[in-house]
Amino acid sequence: MRERAFRYGIEHEIALVHADGGFADYTSTTFEELQSVVDALPEDAADYPDLRIGDQGIKRKRWYVEGYERFDEHGGLVRCDPKGLEVRTRIHGSVEAAVAALQEDLRLLDAQLAHTGLRATTVAFNPVRSEYRIEPPLNAWERSHRQDSPEERTAHLHMSTYGPDLNLSCADLDEAAVVDAGRKLTHYSPWLVPLSFSSPFRDGGPWGGLSARTAVRTGARPAALVFLAGEEGQLAADPSLTQVARLPAEVGRIEFKAFDACPDPRFYGELLSLLTGIVLDDTLPGRRTTPDAGLHKHVAGVGLADDDVHAGTGELLDAAERALADRPADLARLARLRERWRRRESPADAMLAAYHAGVPVAGLRP
Repeated sequence: MRERAFRYGIEHEIALVHADGGFADYTSTTFEELQSVVDALPEDAADYPDLRIGDQGIKRKRWYVEGYERFDEHGGLVRCDPKGLEVRTRIHGSVEAAVAALQEDLRLLDAQLAHTGLRATTVAFNPVRSEYRIEPPLNAWERSHRQDSPEERTAHLHMSTYGPDLNLSCADLDEAAVVDAGRKLTHYSPWLVPLSFSSPFRDGGPWGGLSARTAVRTGARPAALVFLAGEEGQLAADPSLTQVARLPAEVGRIEFKAFDACPDPRFYGELLSLLTGIVLDDTLPGRRTTPDAGLHKHVAGVGLADDDVHAGTGELLDAAERALADRPADLARLARLRERWRRRESPADAMLAAYHAGVPVAGLRP
């Protein structure tokens, strides 16, 4: 059987800390301050067939300021409250190429941040401020605009969270197969995400679990999104499972959105291989159109330390391994992921250990 060729992209949200170690968000940084960092980074016109610029032109580069936009009564942009930065790759023909591109762009970003009072850190939830308050309240134009989709309605939630969008597509999969893959990933999301957990803090200290991001976000917002060519085939769901592609490069894309931010881009490569295996698998029966919010909250607290969660994640690794049997590079990445699974380990465990040892972590001082 001919091997299916996948294409990959990574979007990585970056939290920032000040030189004094304090967490940097919309209360202590400005859009203009972060935009000046982006302005100093290179622009490449060859990016644009793969990457969306957006209505306001903020996303003109592979790097851009991530935040919550405010508008006047006529729809004119008034300000953007920043939560951090995002870097995204073009679409690549291999996991290795996507990871290498992200590594290089993070290197360029770190070099530019070195000239400022900011530096990048990895954490999946704002460790000092759980809630972004919309102040002043939305005006009439904004209220109408924010009702365009379930994701617009809940956009304020993303101001506290940091995570990747891991994108994969395969020209051999028709629209029905792509939607089915999105429903499969949505069903199995609670057993996929514990491998990535990196948000053990909220409101100034440990909250008792491993992923505040998962507990707050997944269920209100999607675990996976599937981009289709047009209105035909769209599913009515809250949160959404399907969306109309905003540019040709998005058609057929499966975007997994539920992982926490990871400290090493190579980890994203391992997770992309796992997602590829789950998509290729033809044995797993579970399907959901919307994520199970209650189960995600439970898993966010217990992680892989829970025997049932650990077993469920192991079953997914087994299924992916079988499906990737003739893809040695993916199997090698999966083997590294399996070692962490055997140790019941996520980045949150190391973060908590450092914090309890008296080491500042992501803007928190013990």
